[in-house]
Amino acid sequence: MRKRRQGIIFLCMFLLCLNGCKGKETAVIYDSEEQEVLEESMISETECEEASICVYICGQVNCPGVYEMPEGARITDAIEAAQGMTEEAACDFLNQAALLTDGQKIYVPTREEAELQEQSSKADGKVNINTANAGELMSLSGVGEAKAEAIIRYREEAGGFRSIEEIMNIEGIKEGVFHKIKDKISVD
Repeated sequence: MRKRRQGIIFLCMFLLCLNGCKGKETAVIYDSEEQEVLEESMISETECEEASICVYICGQVNCPGVYEMPEGARITDAIEAAQGMTEEAACDFLNQAALLTDGQKIYVPTREEAELQEQSSKADGKVNINTANAGELMSLSGVGEAKAEAIIRYREEAGGFRSIEEIMNIEGIKEGVFHKIKDKISVD
């Protein structure tokens, strides 16, 4: 009898190991000698969870704050989590299709702030590599269509440039090109 119970326990543990990451299941074990059914609820020790990131969204959104988002989420998803933009928001300022990154801060400016930033960028003659379109980027010495597209793609994937030196992460833009354009670009 004791060996039989040890066998049942071993079988239960074996089934638990096979269960892996499938959530909750019930194993039915028949004890033929006593004609009784033993049921054991099995729950995997590690639950399968989707990878997530945290982002901070502020400015002209209805509920600013830190939000946990699934990996692969986009700025539009963060705006939705913050219950949308306010009426004063510059809706077209951000590329809402850009991928989010862990620890990213997303600031939604007012229309006034966006306009001032655009005027400031034009006034100092610098190209803001975080907001410039392909045409503006191609106005820089050594930046053609392919590099302009690579800059836009990089800033969308990385959540923007944090410094002008980061532009050297773009294929084809190394120290030589950087020294030609460093006084003509900004990240503000």
